Amino acid sequence: MSVYRDAALSAKAWPFQEARELLKRIGKKTPKKGYVLFETGYGPSGLPHIGTFGEVARTSMVRHAFMQLSDIPTRLFAFSDDMDGLRKVPDNVPNKEMLTEHLGKSLSNIPDPYGTHDSFGAHNNARLQAFLDDFGFEYEFKSSTEIYKSGDFDKTLLEVLQNYEAVINITLPTLGEERRATYSPFLPVCKKTGQVLQVAIKERKVEAGTIVYENVDGSLVEAPVTGGHCKMQWKADWAMRWKALGVDYEMSGKDLIDSVKQSSAICRAIGGKPPVGFTYELFLDDNGEKISKSRGNGLSVEEWLSYASPESLSLFMYQKPKTAKRLFFDVIPRNIDDYLSHLNGYGDLEDAKKIENPVWHIHSGTPPEPEIKVSYNILLNLASVCNSEDKSVLWHFISRYRPEATPETAPILDRLVGYAINYYRDFVKPNKQFRKPDELEAKAMEALLTALDTLPAEASAKDIQSQVYAIGKELPFDDLKTWFKALYEILLGQSQGPRMGSFIALYGIEETKMLISRALKGEDLS
Repeated sequence: MSVYRDAALSAKAWPFQEARELLKRIGKKTPKKGYVLFETGYGPSGLPHIGTFGEVARTSMVRHAFMQLSDIPTRLFAFSDDMDGLRKVPDNVPNKEMLTEHLGKSLSNIPDPYGTHDSFGAHNNARLQAFLDDFGFEYEFKSSTEIYKSGDFDKTLLEVLQNYEAVINITLPTLGEERRATYSPFLPVCKKTGQVLQVAIKERKVEAGTIVYENVDGSLVEAPVTGGHCKMQWKADWAMRWKALGVDYEMSGKDLIDSVKQSSAICRAIGGKPPVGFTYELFLDDNGEKISKSRGNGLSVEEWLSYASPESLSLFMYQKPKTAKRLFFDVIPRNIDDYLSHLNGYGDLEDAKKIENPVWHIHSGTPPEPEIKVSYNILLNLASVCNSEDKSVLWHFISRYRPEATPETAPILDRLVGYAINYYRDFVKPNKQFRKPDELEAKAMEALLTALDTLPAEASAKDIQSQVYAIGKELPFDDLKTWFKALYEILLGQSQGPRMGSFIALYGIEETKMLISRALKGEDLS
């Protein structure tokens, strides 16, 4: 039994709210299949993108919260719809001409444009599993192609055939006139071409478990709906999968609200019970447009991990899942520092409050011990003022600031240094713009030099910050923000920056005095 069970019953964190709804759905009893099933879906027509990771991360958080409320076994299926036909060639893949020749075929029946796997679907499935494994998710991968061909869907496919009229009556009102004329929930797979056909069904033979359709050459073809000879249309497929697998929980994006409603209705029509759902908001790119795996806009998992820790990405997914958020490079520093802040404060919380802290959900209840408190923002500015991409240069300052810290004793910080250097190189360095101080700013910086002279080399960040703050208050700046912005633009070449007391304590008082003196002399600091 979980030590957090009592607290979990009233916890406000959204994964616990979801877990309580799920427990209510199953009547607090173990389902007949012997476990509660969580599912996430993946359409491998394009490369796995960060939204896919987000769905697995969030679902895993709900699953872990559920495990605090109940001892009922759980499983998580990461389901790939790799039997779907390729309708459009993605923008961000090689060998587009080759893929164009295979349009309409199942993703698992199209050559891999990268030349590394047996099929395009297999390549993208491998990419999905690789980064899920890198994050340590506990899941079971499921391939649509394999399950259709194995016969595991056969019983439910026959139930769809038996309830054909009820199924199409749910879907037809949502379609245009032209599409209604040919719509069928079953998509036969052509034996000759391998294409997944969207064709009208001429006859249904329920007892035989077959359908008869008109081929493109005008001939009539009879095909079983079982054994992988047919693929189901998207919404009917989703409903069929829920019934066949016994899915208890699945979340989806805001753009699929109508699909969830129709799939739920179809699931009921074939005798199933739709899972508990959760609708999350979509991610937006830097232009405020929806992120698309086919367009490749926004950030990839690999790109995020070049500049930040996996934990910071998980925090991004955890926070406000029902709010649309920009997912671009400029959100990274804030998420890293927010993660560190939550981690640093975790140990001081009572157990009942710990499960409300994001790091509890990110680390499945066992977050690591925090290390010395150096923010990502501070490291970015240290790299900037040192104008260095050498980790040892930054560690020289860190070790002087905290002699007990080394790359070996502070591995989280060491990784953070590497991330900061990468981010500085690609986003800060190319955009640095230094300027000279005006008369008031020069006077304030002279005063800061004098103030720093009065402080010992080991002065605390708090004491240094008090001096910087006092100068901004004494001199006729519009406000303190104007004074701090001037320091950032003159000394760091940017309009935003760190808490100056913390930065100076890390960089060093003598080094900061030299930097200020160079700026006052009009030297180039770039």
